[in-house]
Amino acid sequence: MTSKSIQLKRVYEPVTPNDGMRILVERLWPRGLTKDKAQVDYWAKDIAPSTDLRKWYDHQIERWPSFCEKYTEELKANSEAISRLMERYQGNTVTFVYAARDELHNSAVVLKAFLENMS
Repeated sequence: MTSKSIQLKRVYEPVTPNDGMRILVERLWPRGLTKDKAQVDYWAKDIAPSTDLRKWYDHQIERWPSFCEKYTEELKANSEAISRLMERYQGNTVTFVYAARDELHNSAVVLKAFLENMS
């Protein structure tokens, strides 16, 4: 995937044709959202932060730098899920959708940066 092909969007925002393939990058299904409304093409729950890391972070902004480091380490150890994601969607426009309210401090931001640094 090239950096131009990865977009980020809250799963609760309206679906647009520019989204391309919509990949949910959360371990848990977003609260209050039906599968029809989410219009997710692929649920990559195996690439999301571990349950322990997600609970530890708990969207506490002061933990953001440590969360980024820890999640990046998890991604490095999860090469199988990374490979599956890259093989399946290489060359396509991809939108990673996430549930967090904070658009700047969430796991999708870290995942996108990780993949961009790989290329």
